[in-house]
Amino acid sequence: MEETKDSHDEDSPEGMAARLRELFREEAYELIAELESAVLEIEKTPDDSEQIGRVFRAMHTIKGSGAACGLNDMARFTHEIETVFDLVRKGKITLNRELIDLTLEARDQIKAMLDTCYYDGTTDEAKGRRIIEALKENIAEKYTVVQDALSSREENRSGFRVLPVAEEEKTYRIRFHPSHASIAADPDPAELISELAELGTCAVVAQMDALSSPTGSLCWEVLLITRRGIDTIHDVFILVRDQWELTIEASSGQDLEKKERAAATDNPQQTCGGETAGTKPAPPSSREFLQHGPESPFGSLHAGPLSSIRVATGKLDTLVDLVGELVTIQARLSLTALSRGMPEFVFLAEEVERLTGNLRDEAMSIRMMPIGATFSRFKRLVRDLAQELGKEVVLVTEGAETELDKTVIERLGDPLMHLIRNSIDHGIESPEARIRAGKPAAGTVVLSAVHSGAHVLIQIKDDGAGFDLEAIRAKGVERGLVPEGKDLSEKELLALIFIPGFSTAKTVTNISGRGVGLDVVKRSMDPLGGTIVIRNNEKAGTTIELKLPLTLAIIDGFLTEVGSERYVFPLSMVEECVELTNAGSATGNGKHMINVRGQLVPYVRLRDQFTIAGTQPVIEQIVIARADDKRVGFVVDQVIGGHQTVIKNLGAFCRDVEGLSGATILGDGTVALILDVPRLVQLAEREEVALCRGRG
Repeated sequence: MEETKDSHDEDSPEGMAARLRELFREEAYELIAELESAVLEIEKTPDDSEQIGRVFRAMHTIKGSGAACGLNDMARFTHEIETVFDLVRKGKITLNRELIDLTLEARDQIKAMLDTCYYDGTTDEAKGRRIIEALKENIAEKYTVVQDALSSREENRSGFRVLPVAEEEKTYRIRFHPSHASIAADPDPAELISELAELGTCAVVAQMDALSSPTGSLCWEVLLITRRGIDTIHDVFILVRDQWELTIEASSGQDLEKKERAAATDNPQQTCGGETAGTKPAPPSSREFLQHGPESPFGSLHAGPLSSIRVATGKLDTLVDLVGELVTIQARLSLTALSRGMPEFVFLAEEVERLTGNLRDEAMSIRMMPIGATFSRFKRLVRDLAQELGKEVVLVTEGAETELDKTVIERLGDPLMHLIRNSIDHGIESPEARIRAGKPAAGTVVLSAVHSGAHVLIQIKDDGAGFDLEAIRAKGVERGLVPEGKDLSEKELLALIFIPGFSTAKTVTNISGRGVGLDVVKRSMDPLGGTIVIRNNEKAGTTIELKLPLTLAIIDGFLTEVGSERYVFPLSMVEECVELTNAGSATGNGKHMINVRGQLVPYVRLRDQFTIAGTQPVIEQIVIARADDKRVGFVVDQVIGGHQTVIKNLGAFCRDVEGLSGATILGDGTVALILDVPRLVQLAEREEVALCRGRG
């Protein structure tokens, strides 16, 4: 693989290539994800021309952009695969399972090359050669040149036979004009001209009068002498033919000479590099476009509006941090304005609060990303794992457009991977077993996402055998986790599967048996403030639901006070507040229960939970929240109200305190602690169980 960490001058060709590589990084990984997605769709419908086109376009862009960035090994390798799909696209060969497998292996090889370039990975070059040889062998069995009578048959660098060339040389006049809307995203005209030059001999003319057109971009004319057919020329423009103005017409040799002479006479300064007919063109490069200003004869890359822009995630994180600091300062400003009682000052504080709120919402929306890209990663996982286990599994995704904070999405990959692997390995039965049970031979795993208030619910649902509760009980007894003969509810039994090292697999394989999968899921959910709910339907499947907050940076909080301490509840979990008097507490019979409109609700005293000194007031407040589908009350001295909460990580001193998930700075400069409500409920349940055992 080529060198990537260049120390060359930025204006040197090597320095330019290094900068282009950095610009190409994110696009490259998006392209290989697009490539994998399209190939997996083709596997379902091999004759889908749209998906075949997606693969070809992805390969074509990887090849062209890779070559422009100096990643020549990757460009050459991708060119080989592109050639295969060129034949598929033209109906010369048909795809089979072996070709699809080889294409996916080629995709993995391209990714390995990118990893080597950007992340100091390693590339098995011998594997790349084996893939190419296997493709050649497969093509040789299925494809023969239709026009056997032709005496001349060209081969490209890969050794694949390509479309037969024309019987005699022809001259083509090609005219293309990049569009105003797509010039920033489409290939560099220089790249397309270079591809045309590989087909034969040509001359290039740049039409300067096109700069005054509405598009504000150059119009290019190319006179090409080639033995290739017109379809081959059209393929060069496959990515832009629907966006750019493009005409291709055949001309005679005499017409060519006339047009060249006319172009040289009328526009001598416009012939690129002073080249004449019959020589390779020297079209303007990306570097020339970037170096020349608006007055440049090459035009400006900034002629039109851009629909989007890539921003480094580090800059985005810094922006959100600054917005968080601004929210904190705004709270102090509002508090100061109220205390001074000056109308003009209060009005200004309210305006700042409004603008800060809008800025906060916009900054947070920028961090939101659709979860569909994460879902797409698992199509290949399901395919390969099912094939390895000898099972038939279909992955169905729903709600791919659902948006989540990018930080949450980044941490979701591993938990979802373990849950899907668990569903396929332990849940979905073999085709024979499913048929005996009256089910379709192919199992189904549904991966879905949907918004629910300030949360996102992600479900992994399968139609397999479900959890074997008796096997879980037996394993719990064997490991000493469950007393012999003790009856446990389904929920208590299912809670055992999240214990580190717990597994019901009879043998250890490279897929399962070590008991680390669901343990990883549990440990990943806790820092995210997420919860896990399992609904088991033995013999008919399992649904695992993850409930996650939309964002981890700034949340709507509910501020309370206990003694001299301040505590913040996530507002999305709060349902209502009720008063607790001494008389009301007595009705609970000393069991920390209160009657709320005919329903008994357990409650936890934060004063006792965190050992806060002082005398409790005569009338306390209970904040009733919902956690894990249960209503639980938390007793506080006073309810203060809503608060825009900028989440700060706890320091080392408080990091291990159970029941806290972070801290925030209030308007008066003091610190309030953010409560981990699900964890507090678990602690209360654990203490209740211990108390009951002590009484027994």
